Parts: sequence; structure tokens; C-alpha cells
Amino acid sequence: MLVCLLSATGIIPARAQKHADNDTSYYETLWNHLTTRTFLALKYTHFTMPSSGNIGDLQYVANPKLNLGIGVTWHNISVNAFYGLSYLNNKDTVKGKTKGLDLQVSLFPRKWVVDLYVVMPKGFHLNPKGYAMSDPNKYYYREDVKERIFGFSVLRVPNKRKFSYRAALVNNEWQKRSAGSLLYGLHAYYLIMESNNADSLLVPKIVQSSFPKMTGISESRFITAGPIGGYAYTLVIQKHFFITTSVVLGLNINLMTEEHGETDWRKNTKLAGTFEYKAALGYNSPNWSFRLSGMGANFWAKGVSTQKYNIMGGQLRFAVSKKFDMKKKKHDS
Repeated sequence: MLVCLLSATGIIPARAQKHADNDTSYYETLWNHLTTRTFLALKYTHFTMPSSGNIGDLQYVANPKLNLGIGVTWHNISVNAFYGLSYLNNKDTVKGKTKGLDLQVSLFPRKWVVDLYVVMPKGFHLNPKGYAMSDPNKYYYREDVKERIFGFSVLRVPNKRKFSYRAALVNNEWQKRSAGSLLYGLHAYYLIMESNNADSLLVPKIVQSSFPKMTGISESRFITAGPIGGYAYTLVIQKHFFITTSVVLGLNINLMTEEHGETDWRKNTKLAGTFEYKAALGYNSPNWSFRLSGMGANFWAKGVSTQKYNIMGGQLRFAVSKKFDMKKKKHDS
């Protein structure tokens, strides 16, 4: 989906972090270490509309691309770049191409977690193979269908003295004892699923009878915002091995709009639920770390015609990091 991505993670004033009053018996801040990493990343996004017939749900899926990347963290500024190499993704060409921008910036200032999203894929196929097709061995593919997601999530982490997100997701800190924290905050998102062709509808003609509430819809969009809350916990085994889970739920005000042609816009306002997660497991130390991590979000909405929608997106990543003690190297020289 992406050709290249540069992102910053955890940009905060250096002086404030250097004198942070975290409990060092729970985790250490590797302030003078330069953290380098290489990683594999896989991003995904699904847009699902439940069927009212015997046929399965209508699920548009962006073709996920496996990316190879490198990155570096100094103090709390991280820069990552990755590229979707063709030899890692040839097997998915039968599903059609997905192009566009997929950008996520995660910031970890003290006592806060901030996520910013800009997701703009174009080119979706339907799962499973053969759905809405006369040939059961082919995927239904729409080059003109595109998705747009713009949003942010801000969470307060009250127990920052003992619990570290960075230790699990950036590895420039080292969690040595198990700890957790309540989470609370707010988020807001603007999401659009649309066809780029005025004559093309979201529901294929061959299955329209199973989606009577979606008849004539060429675009669906919603704005959702509200409070969120949850909990995060890291289980540490023998100081170095860790398992981190973070779950956040939200109940939001959701403004849904469905377009039936250029002049027919139907709107509806309802309460809707959301689910966000972050998770990681691996090994961490002042010298080396490796982790398998994932983060994502799930949104639910209901249209004017009571048609239900489910939007899901996120990423999986495997990273290996090497850390260099720059203060020690300076003294040695």
C-alpha cells in the first residue's frame, strides 16, 4: 500500500524526559542509548456490511502489503522508513492492487499516548474468493473503490511512574517488573468509503438482492467522536521477557451519511461503539530487543436505512533492535 513512510514517534522536549520521576525498579529509561531497528510490517483494513440474505457479508479488503523497514530512535524521537518489496508480495497480485497512503504517527509523551491516522487506500477486493463472481476461482476486484480515514486518539496514562508503553512498542525503555495502568481520554475519526466512478455502486449487481438496504448507495461516510477508556498491562518474566496488552472501549456520537447519487444524501445520528487495542510480546534489555506487536481499531455504525457497517484496520510488526550506549562510547573515546 505504501511505497515509503517516514514517521516520528514520541516527540517531546528532551529536558522534561531526562528528569522524569519514573520508578527505576519498574522500568529504566535508556536515555543515552541510540536504538536502531529492522522490521517487517503488515497493515490491513476491512470494510464490512452484513448481509440480510443467505449469502455471506460484503467485505471489502485492501490488499495487505508486507514491508521491510529500518528505523532509529534517539532520546524520544523515532524515524522509520519502509518499502513494500515486490518479491515479498507477488503472491497477492491475483487479488488486485491497492495503492495509496497509510500513515500512523504514535507519540508517547509523559503520561499520554497520542495516535494520529491518515489512511487513504484505493483498490479493494471482496473476501472470500469467488464472492460476487461467476468464476469461483477469482476475486471480485474494484480499482475505483477507495477509503479515507482521518483521526486521532488521545489517552491519559496515570501510572506512568511504573508502566511504560515505550518499553513494549519502541524498546527505548526497559520494563523490569510487571505493571499496568488505567487509560482514559477521547478520540475522533472521519471515515469515507466510496466509489470513484459515478455509475458504480458499492454493492455488486450480482448480490444486490441480499443487500436491499444498500440499494443505490455509492458512498458511505461517518464522523464519530467521544470518550474512551480501558486498561494496559505488561507482564514481565525474568526481567527481560514481556507480554503487553492494551484494550480501550468507546461509546461515541456517530453521524452517518449515505449517498444515493449526487443529489440524494441521507443522514442519521446514533450512538456507536469502538474498540482499540495495542499488544506486544518479546524480549527487551539495554543491548538487544525483539518484539512481535500489533495495534488496531474497530468501528461500528448504522446508516439511515438501518444498514450496519463495520470498519477495521491496524498493523502487525516484527522488529529486532540493537541499542548503543552513546555516553559510554563518548567516555571510551
